[in-house]
Amino acid sequence: MQPRVEIIALGGTIACTPAGETGTPGVAPGLTATDLVRAVPALSDLATIGARNLANVPSTEIGLPLLFDLAAAIRAHEAEGVAGVVITQGTDTIEETSCVLDLLHAGRLPVVVTGAMRNPSLPGADGPANLCAAVTCAADPACRDLGVMVAFDDTIHSAAWVQKRDTSSTGAFWSPAPLGWLTEGSVALYARPPRRVALTPKPGADVPFVPILKPGLSDDPRLVDAALAAGAAGLVLDLAGGGHVATIWLAALTSAAARVPVVFASRTRGGRVLRQTYGQAGAEIDLLRRGLVGAGDLDALKARLVLLLLLIAGTPGRFAEFTDLTWAPLPG
Repeated sequence: MQPRVEIIALGGTIACTPAGETGTPGVAPGLTATDLVRAVPALSDLATIGARNLANVPSTEIGLPLLFDLAAAIRAHEAEGVAGVVITQGTDTIEETSCVLDLLHAGRLPVVVTGAMRNPSLPGADGPANLCAAVTCAADPACRDLGVMVAFDDTIHSAAWVQKRDTSSTGAFWSPAPLGWLTEGSVALYARPPRRVALTPKPGADVPFVPILKPGLSDDPRLVDAALAAGAAGLVLDLAGGGHVATIWLAALTSAAARVPVVFASRTRGGRVLRQTYGQAGAEIDLLRRGLVGAGDLDALKARLVLLLLLIAGTPGRFAEFTDLTWAPLPG
Protein backbone atom coordinates (compact mmCIF):
# COMPACT_ATOMS: atom_id res chain seq x y z
CA MET A 1 0.00 0.00 0.00
CA GLN A 2 1.40 3.37 -1.02
CA PRO A 3 1.93 6.13 1.55
CA ARG A 4 -0.39 9.12 1.22
CA VAL A 5 1.14 12.56 0.73
CA GLU A 6 -0.90 15.75 0.76
CA ILE A 7 0.26 18.62 -1.43
CA ILE A 8 -0.91 22.06 -0.32
CA ALA A 9 -0.22 24.80 -2.84
CA LEU A 10 0.18 28.48 -2.03
CA GLY A 11 1.17 29.81 -5.47
CA GLY A 12 4.55 31.22 -6.48
CA THR A 13 6.82 30.67 -9.48
CA ILE A 14 6.12 26.94 -9.58
CA ALA A 15 2.47 27.82 -10.29
CA CYS A 16 3.07 30.73 -12.67
CA THR A 17 1.55 31.17 -16.11
CA PRO A 18 2.14 33.90 -18.69
CA ALA A 19 0.01 36.92 -17.90
CA GLY A 20 0.27 38.46 -21.38
CA GLU A 21 -3.31 37.58 -22.27
CA THR A 22 -4.49 40.25 -19.83
CA GLY A 23 -2.06 42.81 -21.18
CA THR A 24 0.29 42.40 -18.20
CA PRO A 25 3.90 41.45 -18.97
CA GLY A 26 5.68 38.58 -17.24
CA VAL A 27 4.15 35.65 -15.37
CA ALA A 28 1.92 35.37 -12.30
CA PRO A 29 0.57 32.53 -10.13
CA GLY A 30 -2.30 30.73 -11.85
CA LEU A 31 -1.81 26.95 -11.76
CA THR A 32 -3.54 24.95 -9.04
CA ALA A 33 -2.16 22.11 -6.95
CA THR A 34 -4.07 19.71 -9.20
CA ASP A 35 -2.40 21.26 -12.25
CA LEU A 36 1.03 20.78 -10.67
CA VAL A 37 0.34 17.12 -9.93
CA ARG A 38 -1.02 16.42 -13.42
CA ALA A 39 2.17 17.84 -14.93
CA VAL A 40 4.32 15.29 -13.05
CA PRO A 41 2.91 11.77 -13.70
CA ALA A 42 5.88 10.22 -11.87
CA LEU A 43 4.37 11.35 -8.55
CA SER A 44 1.87 8.49 -8.71
CA ASP A 45 4.79 6.05 -8.47
CA LEU A 46 5.94 7.65 -5.22
CA ALA A 47 2.71 8.02 -3.21
CA THR A 48 -1.02 8.39 -3.29
CA ILE A 49 -1.36 12.12 -3.78
CA GLY A 50 -3.92 14.56 -2.45
CA ALA A 51 -3.78 18.11 -3.82
CA ARG A 52 -5.44 21.39 -2.92
CA ASN A 53 -4.82 25.12 -2.85
CA LEU A 54 -4.83 27.16 0.33
CA ALA A 55 -3.82 30.28 -1.63
CA ASN A 56 -2.47 31.22 -5.06
CA VAL A 57 -0.29 34.25 -4.47
CA PRO A 58 3.28 35.51 -4.79
CA SER A 59 5.22 34.46 -1.70
CA THR A 60 5.58 38.04 -0.44
CA GLU A 61 1.80 38.00 0.14
CA ILE A 62 2.06 35.11 2.61
CA GLY A 63 1.61 36.30 6.19
CA LEU A 64 1.33 34.78 9.64
CA PRO A 65 -2.48 34.36 9.52
CA LEU A 66 -2.15 32.17 6.40
CA LEU A 67 0.67 30.20 8.02
CA PHE A 68 -1.44 29.63 11.13
CA ASP A 69 -4.17 28.19 8.85
CA LEU A 70 -1.56 26.07 7.10
CA ALA A 71 -0.21 24.74 10.42
CA ALA A 72 -3.78 23.78 11.40
CA ALA A 73 -4.21 21.95 8.08
CA ILE A 74 -0.95 20.04 8.70
CA ARG A 75 -2.20 19.00 12.15
CA ALA A 76 -5.49 17.81 10.63
CA HIS A 77 -3.69 15.77 7.97
CA GLU A 78 -1.48 14.14 10.59
CA ALA A 79 -4.58 13.18 12.57
CA GLU A 80 -5.91 11.56 9.38
CA GLY A 81 -2.81 9.38 9.22
CA VAL A 82 -1.13 10.75 6.09
CA ALA A 83 2.58 9.98 5.65
CA GLY A 84 3.67 13.54 4.96
CA VAL A 85 2.75 16.99 3.68
CA VAL A 86 4.34 18.97 0.85
CA ILE A 87 3.95 22.75 0.61
CA THR A 88 4.53 24.48 -2.73
CA GLN A 89 5.04 28.23 -2.77
CA GLY A 90 7.11 31.08 -4.13
CA THR A 91 10.78 30.97 -3.25
CA ASP A 92 11.24 34.56 -2.06
CA THR A 93 9.99 33.81 1.45
CA ILE A 94 10.57 30.06 1.77
CA GLU A 95 13.27 30.63 4.39
CA GLU A 96 10.73 32.54 6.51
CA THR A 97 7.60 30.45 5.97
CA SER A 98 9.42 27.17 6.57
CA CYS A 99 10.91 28.62 9.77
CA VAL A 100 7.46 29.62 11.06
CA LEU A 101 5.97 26.24 10.20
CA ASP A 102 8.85 24.50 11.97
CA LEU A 103 8.23 26.54 15.09
CA LEU A 104 4.52 25.62 15.00
CA HIS A 105 4.86 21.95 13.99
CA ALA A 106 4.68 19.60 16.96
CA GLY A 107 3.96 16.45 14.99
CA ARG A 108 6.10 13.62 13.71
CA LEU A 109 5.17 13.59 10.03
CA PRO A 110 7.54 15.19 7.51
CA VAL A 111 6.56 18.63 6.22
CA VAL A 112 8.52 19.52 3.09
CA VAL A 113 8.46 22.96 1.46
CA THR A 114 9.49 23.44 -2.16
CA GLY A 115 8.97 25.63 -5.21
CA ALA A 116 10.74 26.61 -8.41
CA MET A 117 13.17 29.20 -9.68
CA ARG A 118 12.18 28.74 -13.33
CA ASN A 119 8.49 29.06 -14.14
CA PRO A 120 6.78 26.30 -16.16
CA SER A 121 6.94 28.28 -19.42
CA LEU A 122 10.78 28.26 -19.43
CA PRO A 123 13.12 25.56 -20.79
CA GLY A 124 14.48 23.45 -17.97
CA ALA A 125 11.77 24.43 -15.48
CA ASP A 126 12.83 22.98 -12.12
CA GLY A 127 9.41 22.73 -10.48
CA PRO A 128 8.67 19.09 -11.47
CA ALA A 129 12.02 17.81 -10.16
CA ASN A 130 11.66 19.75 -6.91
CA LEU A 131 8.11 18.48 -6.45
CA CYS A 132 9.28 14.88 -6.98
CA ALA A 133 12.06 15.40 -4.44
CA ALA A 134 9.67 16.89 -1.90
CA VAL A 135 7.15 14.05 -2.25
CA THR A 136 9.98 11.52 -1.97
CA CYS A 137 11.02 13.07 1.35
CA ALA A 138 7.45 13.36 2.62
CA ALA A 139 6.76 9.69 1.87
CA ASP A 140 9.99 8.35 3.40
CA PRO A 141 9.71 7.12 7.03
CA ALA A 142 13.35 8.17 7.56
CA CYS A 143 12.20 11.80 7.35
CA ARG A 144 9.79 11.48 10.27
CA ASP A 145 10.67 13.52 13.36
CA LEU A 146 12.86 15.91 11.36
CA GLY A 147 10.42 18.81 11.58
CA VAL A 148 9.97 21.05 8.55
CA MET A 149 12.40 20.69 5.65
CA VAL A 150 13.06 22.46 2.36
CA ALA A 151 13.76 20.19 -0.63
CA PHE A 152 15.33 22.06 -3.51
CA ASP A 153 17.78 21.16 -6.27
CA ASP A 154 18.06 17.63 -4.80
CA THR A 155 19.27 19.04 -1.47
CA ILE A 156 17.37 18.65 1.81
CA HIS A 157 17.69 21.61 4.17
CA SER A 158 16.46 22.13 7.72
CA ALA A 159 13.93 24.97 7.92
CA ALA A 160 15.86 26.42 10.85
CA TRP A 161 18.98 26.93 8.73
CA VAL A 162 17.94 27.38 5.12
CA GLN A 163 18.57 30.68 3.30
CA LYS A 164 17.88 31.93 -0.21
CA ARG A 165 21.23 33.17 -1.52
CA ASP A 166 20.53 33.96 -5.21
CA THR A 167 17.79 35.75 -7.13
CA SER A 168 17.52 33.35 -10.07
CA SER A 169 19.82 30.29 -9.80
CA THR A 170 18.15 26.88 -9.54
CA GLY A 171 20.59 26.24 -6.68
CA ALA A 172 19.47 29.36 -4.83
CA PHE A 173 18.97 27.67 -1.46
CA TRP A 174 21.84 27.12 0.96
CA SER A 175 22.45 25.99 4.50
CA PRO A 176 25.73 25.48 6.39
CA ALA A 177 25.09 21.77 6.83
CA PRO A 178 22.23 20.24 4.82
CA LEU A 179 20.25 17.39 6.32
CA GLY A 180 20.94 15.31 3.24
CA TRP A 181 20.42 14.86 -0.47
CA LEU A 182 18.30 13.04 -3.01
CA THR A 183 20.35 10.43 -4.84
CA GLU A 184 18.94 8.15 -7.55
CA GLY A 185 15.46 9.02 -6.37
CA SER A 186 16.07 8.11 -2.72
CA VAL A 187 16.67 10.10 0.44
CA ALA A 188 20.18 10.08 1.94
CA LEU A 189 20.27 11.74 5.38
CA TYR A 190 23.43 12.84 7.17
CA ALA A 191 22.25 14.96 10.12
CA ARG A 192 19.30 15.32 12.47
CA PRO A 193 18.12 18.74 13.65
CA PRO A 194 17.00 19.20 17.25
CA ARG A 195 13.25 19.23 17.91
CA ARG A 196 11.95 21.82 20.32
CA VAL A 197 8.60 22.28 22.01
CA ALA A 198 6.32 23.84 19.40
CA LEU A 199 4.99 27.33 19.92
CA THR A 200 1.24 27.80 20.32
CA PRO A 201 0.32 31.43 19.56
CA LYS A 202 -3.05 32.65 20.77
CA PRO A 203 -5.72 32.14 18.08
CA GLY A 204 -6.82 35.40 16.47
CA ALA A 205 -4.08 37.46 18.14
CA ASP A 206 -2.84 40.56 16.37
CA VAL A 207 0.59 40.35 14.72
CA PRO A 208 2.87 42.75 16.62
CA PHE A 209 5.09 45.29 14.88
CA VAL A 210 8.71 44.08 15.09
CA PRO A 211 10.95 45.82 12.53
CA ILE A 212 14.46 44.86 11.48
CA LEU A 213 16.98 47.72 11.61
CA LYS A 214 20.22 47.34 9.65
CA PRO A 215 22.69 50.12 10.52
CA GLY A 216 25.25 51.06 7.89
CA LEU A 217 28.26 53.38 8.05
CA SER A 218 27.31 56.80 9.48
CA ASP A 219 23.70 55.68 9.83
CA ASP A 220 21.58 57.68 12.25
CA PRO A 221 19.96 55.98 15.29
CA ARG A 222 16.76 58.01 15.05
CA LEU A 223 15.12 54.92 13.48
CA VAL A 224 15.11 53.33 16.94
CA ASP A 225 12.99 56.09 18.46
CA ALA A 226 10.82 56.23 15.33
CA ALA A 227 10.09 52.49 15.56
CA LEU A 228 9.17 52.73 19.23
CA ALA A 229 6.98 55.76 18.58
CA ALA A 230 5.21 53.76 15.86
CA GLY A 231 4.37 51.04 18.40
CA ALA A 232 7.14 48.48 17.97
CA ALA A 233 6.72 45.59 20.41
CA GLY A 234 10.32 44.57 19.85
CA LEU A 235 13.32 45.34 17.66
CA VAL A 236 15.71 43.14 15.71
CA LEU A 237 19.08 44.58 14.75
CA ASP A 238 21.04 43.26 11.77
CA LEU A 239 24.51 44.29 12.91
CA ALA A 240 28.01 44.14 11.51
CA GLY A 241 30.34 41.21 12.18
CA GLY A 242 29.72 39.24 15.34
CA GLY A 243 27.15 41.78 16.56
CA HIS A 244 28.68 45.26 16.59
CA VAL A 245 27.23 48.76 16.26
CA ALA A 246 28.56 52.32 16.23
CA THR A 247 28.63 54.00 19.66
CA ILE A 248 26.24 56.71 18.43
CA TRP A 249 23.48 54.06 18.61
CA LEU A 250 24.12 53.00 22.20
CA ALA A 251 21.98 55.51 24.08
CA ALA A 252 18.93 54.80 21.90
CA LEU A 253 19.40 51.03 22.10
CA THR A 254 19.92 51.02 25.86
CA SER A 255 16.72 53.00 26.30
CA ALA A 256 14.83 50.73 23.90
CA ALA A 257 16.00 47.55 25.65
CA ALA A 258 14.50 48.85 28.88
CA ARG A 259 11.09 49.02 27.17
CA VAL A 260 10.88 46.15 24.65
CA PRO A 261 12.92 43.08 23.68
CA VAL A 262 15.86 44.12 21.49
CA VAL A 263 17.61 41.27 19.66
CA PHE A 264 20.82 41.59 17.67
CA ALA A 265 21.89 39.30 14.82
CA SER A 266 24.75 39.41 12.32
CA ARG A 267 24.24 40.81 8.85
CA THR A 268 26.87 38.34 7.57
CA ARG A 269 24.17 35.61 7.83
CA GLY A 270 26.90 33.12 8.68
CA GLY A 271 28.36 31.96 11.98
CA ARG A 272 27.04 32.44 15.48
CA VAL A 273 26.59 35.88 17.03
CA LEU A 274 29.43 36.44 19.47
CA ARG A 275 28.98 36.72 23.25
CA GLN A 276 32.37 37.23 24.90
CA THR A 277 35.07 38.17 22.39
CA TYR A 278 35.05 41.94 21.87
CA GLY A 279 34.89 44.34 24.79
CA GLN A 280 34.80 47.78 23.18
CA ALA A 281 31.74 50.01 23.40
CA GLY A 282 29.16 48.83 20.87
CA ALA A 283 30.50 45.26 20.70
CA GLU A 284 28.61 42.18 21.82
CA ILE A 285 29.79 42.17 25.46
CA ASP A 286 28.68 45.78 25.84
CA LEU A 287 25.33 45.18 24.12
CA LEU A 288 24.52 42.21 26.33
CA ARG A 289 25.39 44.27 29.40
CA ARG A 290 22.94 46.94 28.20
CA GLY A 291 20.07 44.44 28.11
CA LEU A 292 20.08 43.47 24.44
CA VAL A 293 19.75 39.78 23.52
CA GLY A 294 21.96 37.92 21.06
CA ALA A 295 20.35 35.91 18.26
CA GLY A 296 22.83 33.03 18.48
CA ASP A 297 22.60 30.96 15.30
CA LEU A 298 19.55 32.84 13.96
CA ASP A 299 19.85 35.41 11.19
CA ALA A 300 17.77 38.57 11.50
CA LEU A 301 14.82 37.27 9.46
CA LYS A 302 14.44 34.17 11.58
CA ALA A 303 15.17 35.98 14.85
CA ARG A 304 12.31 38.35 14.05
CA LEU A 305 9.91 35.46 13.41
CA VAL A 306 10.85 33.72 16.66
CA LEU A 307 10.34 36.95 18.57
CA LEU A 308 7.01 37.62 16.80
CA LEU A 309 5.62 34.21 17.71
CA LEU A 310 6.85 34.49 21.30
CA LEU A 311 5.26 37.92 21.65
CA ILE A 312 1.98 36.55 20.31
CA ALA A 313 2.24 33.65 22.77
CA GLY A 314 3.01 36.10 25.59
CA THR A 315 6.41 34.52 26.35
CA PRO A 316 9.14 36.73 24.84
CA GLY A 317 11.46 35.77 27.70
CA ARG A 318 11.87 32.33 26.09
CA PHE A 319 13.78 33.75 23.11
CA ALA A 320 17.15 32.31 24.18
CA GLU A 321 15.68 28.77 24.03
CA PHE A 322 15.51 29.03 20.24
CA THR A 323 18.94 30.44 19.40
CA ASP A 324 21.07 27.27 19.52
CA LEU A 325 20.59 25.22 16.35
CA THR A 326 23.31 22.66 17.06
CA TRP A 327 22.60 19.33 15.39
CA ALA A 328 23.13 15.79 16.59
CA PRO A 329 24.56 13.19 14.18
CA LEU A 330 22.33 10.39 13.00
CA PRO A 331 22.98 7.09 14.86
CA GLY A 332 25.29 4.67 13.07
